[in-house]
Amino acid sequence: MTDQISPDAARASRPARSGGRAARTAARAAPLSDSKRPIRAGMSGGTFRPLTDAQVLRIHETALRALEEIGLADAPPSGVEILTGAGAILGSDGRIRFPRALVEDMLAIAARDITLFGRDPKHDLLLSGTRVHYGTAGAAVNMVDPSGRNYRESTVQDLHDAARITDRLDNIHFFQRSMVCRDILDNREMDLNSIYACCAGTMKHVGVSFTDPDYTADAFEMLHMIAGGEEAWRARPFVSNSNCFVVPPMKFATESCRVMENVIASGMPVLLLSAGMAGATAPSTIAGAITQAVAECLAGVVYVNAIKPGHPAIFGTWPFGLDLRTGAMTMGSGEQALLTAGSAQMHQFYGLPGGAAAGASDSKLPDMQAGWEQMCSNVLAGLSGLNMAYEAAGMHASLLGFCHESLILGNDIIGQALRCVRGIEVDDETLALEQMKEVCLGGTGHYLGTEATLSRMEQDHVYPTMGDRTSPKEWAEKGKPDLIERATAMKDRILAERAPARFDPETDAAIRERFRIHLPA
Repeated sequence: MTDQISPDAARASRPARSGGRAARTAARAAPLSDSKRPIRAGMSGGTFRPLTDAQVLRIHETALRALEEIGLADAPPSGVEILTGAGAILGSDGRIRFPRALVEDMLAIAARDITLFGRDPKHDLLLSGTRVHYGTAGAAVNMVDPSGRNYRESTVQDLHDAARITDRLDNIHFFQRSMVCRDILDNREMDLNSIYACCAGTMKHVGVSFTDPDYTADAFEMLHMIAGGEEAWRARPFVSNSNCFVVPPMKFATESCRVMENVIASGMPVLLLSAGMAGATAPSTIAGAITQAVAECLAGVVYVNAIKPGHPAIFGTWPFGLDLRTGAMTMGSGEQALLTAGSAQMHQFYGLPGGAAAGASDSKLPDMQAGWEQMCSNVLAGLSGLNMAYEAAGMHASLLGFCHESLILGNDIIGQALRCVRGIEVDDETLALEQMKEVCLGGTGHYLGTEATLSRMEQDHVYPTMGDRTSPKEWAEKGKPDLIERATAMKDRILAERAPARFDPETDAAIRERFRIHLPA
């Protein structure tokens, strides 16, 4: 049995150090530079590879066969013209088939190493290799009230508040629209107010969707006003389009394809999103669901690059799991985590920036079930080197509910996931042989308070913002603080302050004069 060292004894046994305790404490409390932070956006994963190289090749070959032999139905007339002009074949059955050579040619010119811009350059995201980023997404129709254990319809204020909270969370790297503004009944106004609410809430990169291609012109007019003109927008497009261009299995979504054509012409990056449900709109096997999603997204790569070669597009294989006993989604399952990790491997095989779903929960509340489900897929997504992990925080009830408190707690979950992504550094310093000699050969016999321990405590360790590591005695002395209550208090503090991302008064007034904005000024 090892003797335990009390904190007082440890302090008494420390050798004296020069420089002053206050100065050292201040130095450790100062913010670390990005290069020295223990975790940050864009760290490289890729150490977890659920597929062998041979299996990756088989998925690729099968996807190419699916495009040649099955093809996709329901392309809009404009899409038929674009795709057949590039070399696709329109069959007598109305399906468009893609010769292997066409797919390979378009892969050769597709954009790689793209940057998703924030309104503030410090939030720019470089999507290349196995660089990992976590953010929100989804179209939840309800807000979760954890204190009352209730669900209610989501509003534009809720969306704006989620963006404001995200802006303050270091480990949430981008904000894609996470809920539907159900208090705005007109779809055009809902689309425009979603853009306004997101961009007025965060300086990070924003993702939005459009319900109708006819609404995109007004949207770009608003975005040009926010950016300071069309030229400034095109130089740094800080909003991307989450585009469900396919309706699995193997059909184009006609209206979404028209939206995609419009946003490409206007310089907006595109997320090519294929969201089949394994066992319903995609094969029930993990390999089959990934293969179909890959085939559909390869068709999207051809579509995008036939319009504009090299346009920034994210390979968005989002296959979802399904509980075949009940028909319920299984966002928090191990199968979902593997679907996402396998998709990440396929993105890397093609050398394309990619995204998939991770971090959502089937639990109705931010409880223990939510914790294990959110951590499972977030960790595997990061270890697999997924460029964009969507829906990584705040999402509950199999994408039907969003929770502000859970978004805040998710920041801690992702922090621990990112620490796993960073992995273990092995060098002379971290192997610590000299430290062992100093401590064990005539030293204090422990590492508490040594210069080496103190100098690395902020660089090597991730400390939770919300998580409680106190002893039961300390916890009781502090009034037994509740995790959800602490998250609610943090939410209230953030929302009590004016959002730094709000537009200057002149721009805001011009937007409100041109469009009907539902958020108060």
